[in-house]
Amino acid sequence: MTALAHRVILAWGWPRRLIALFAGAIGALAMPPFGIWPLLIVAMTVAVWLVDGSAHGGRGGRWATIRAAAAAGWWFGFGYFVAGLWWLGAAFLVEAEEFAWALPLGVLGLPAGLAVFPALGFALARLLWPAGGMRLLGLAAGLGASEWLRGHVLTGFPWNSFGMAFGQHPLMAQAASVVGLYGLTLAAVAICAAPATLGTEEGRARWTAPLLALLALIGLAGYGLWRIPQGPTATVVGVKLRIMQPNLPQDAKFRPDNKDGIMQRYLTLSDRATSPQSNGVGDATHLIWPESAFPFLLARDPAALAQIAALLPTGTTLITGAARADTPLPGETAYRFYNSIYVIRDDGTIIGTYDKVHLVPFGEYLPLGALLQRLGLRQFVHVPGGFEAGTRRAPLSVPGLSAAAPLICYEAIFPGEVVPDGQRPVVLLNVTNDAWFGLTPGPYQHLAQARLRAVEEGLPLVRAANTGISAVVDAYGRIVERLPLGVEGVLDSQLPAAINTTIYARFRDVSFLVVIVCFAAFSFAARSRG
Repeated sequence: MTALAHRVILAWGWPRRLIALFAGAIGALAMPPFGIWPLLIVAMTVAVWLVDGSAHGGRGGRWATIRAAAAAGWWFGFGYFVAGLWWLGAAFLVEAEEFAWALPLGVLGLPAGLAVFPALGFALARLLWPAGGMRLLGLAAGLGASEWLRGHVLTGFPWNSFGMAFGQHPLMAQAASVVGLYGLTLAAVAICAAPATLGTEEGRARWTAPLLALLALIGLAGYGLWRIPQGPTATVVGVKLRIMQPNLPQDAKFRPDNKDGIMQRYLTLSDRATSPQSNGVGDATHLIWPESAFPFLLARDPAALAQIAALLPTGTTLITGAARADTPLPGETAYRFYNSIYVIRDDGTIIGTYDKVHLVPFGEYLPLGALLQRLGLRQFVHVPGGFEAGTRRAPLSVPGLSAAAPLICYEAIFPGEVVPDGQRPVVLLNVTNDAWFGLTPGPYQHLAQARLRAVEEGLPLVRAANTGISAVVDAYGRIVERLPLGVEGVLDSQLPAAINTTIYARFRDVSFLVVIVCFAAFSFAARSRG
């Protein structure tokens, strides 16, 4: 171990860059669907040695050392994001004749940009860097701060934050009810980096950090065992859900000429019997269809609404994704389009609407739209000018459910942003369309992050996805029912009950901020003593 540590610490030039690149790529295997979280130990152990070695070969004093640490962090992040997000390239091939040329921008360009954040994390860590085991807290503080920034800067993109290595496993995820995703990130980095001291310290000191990390790991698992109740999940009386997963290919989904076929598919599948005792949609109080379900404007199609009314039994409510168009404002001719959720009564009347607030850059709208459109670019969705963002997050009133927290697509990946102000909802309601990404790791990662929101908030999650993975998740992050990726089907389930408001739901990232300040202070104090 000592020899390996010294080889990493003393590496310079391209060998150092490649070590960082491959360490980051190995760390990505800790994320879903692989979920091999011990590989994050390999990645973070190497990360410590890379920061250790940033002074080797550098000239120009302290700032040269910090620049060297940032460079190693960039290569580490580039490897991590390429290996973890390569599946984004599938979206560029849905309409390959128009977007294939931009494939490198998604597969390499985005990771190159995101890698700036771990570069900043390594640099911050080096600023705090003490000797001995306390430097592990410095790395956790640096990467914890940079991951928080990644989740907020330029609309944010907290996908595959390091804390998801723990957050994907129900026992380890329970700590998120206190500290959230970013607090789990601090824990994951500090714990997984601990074996680095086996290669750099001597005597008893080399074992102190790994033993403390092991105790912390046991503590996290023990808290999970204590928090998750034994026995079946409590459910809401009188609510029976039916989720329809049509498994429509993305290239067929938005063609207006497919309107009749798509509508008939939804209607037939929604009423499919799942057993000899099943009455199809007649058994459900709530039928749920996925995001952007129609290649037409549902609210302006009386025939389609009449078909829905004919499908729904008395007392059954449909919740569905759909595009919505606003009437142009005075002096304007163009419609404004929104990615929305509709609540539809059994007579076909639309009784509730939510417009997506957190849109996907380049997917649903073009940043710097006018400039990029002049260059011949457009967003992926076939909507003139792209979608407009909703004005605010608001609860959705659904008969029989009181208030629901509506989440469209990747709105579910943002910790602390999934519950609107006001009345606490009884469920997180997520409609999504992951067909853009095919049978890749993307949909598995998406589900795992949405599950963690249930743990953070103490609320059940109901998820309807076009191609999967549709699921019902209880307030502890346990999957009650699910439909696999890439299959057509319906999922029948009761609704798990919400639990008491969690510490995280009350105070959001305050716990994370307290811990990260403590980590930074301990590291700085140890550096000052050194």
